[in-house]
Amino acid sequence: MSEEKKVKKKVSPPIWKFYKIDGPSLVRLRKECPRCGRGVFLAEHKDRLTCGKCGYTIFKKK
Repeated sequence: MSEEKKVKKKVSPPIWKFYKIDGPSLVRLRKECPRCGRGVFLAEHKDRLTCGKCGYTIFKKK
């Protein structure tokens, strides 16, 4: 009896959800990582902002 485990594949959010077009300019909706540079956004958690690439963390003030 060989049963295969079902593995849920991680899906990255679409990159177009991080930007907004405001007239002729482009607005970034999320904060970018100061260590990694442009194009690497910080994930928004309940109490912090975290970079998934380098682990940089900014804690939100209460």
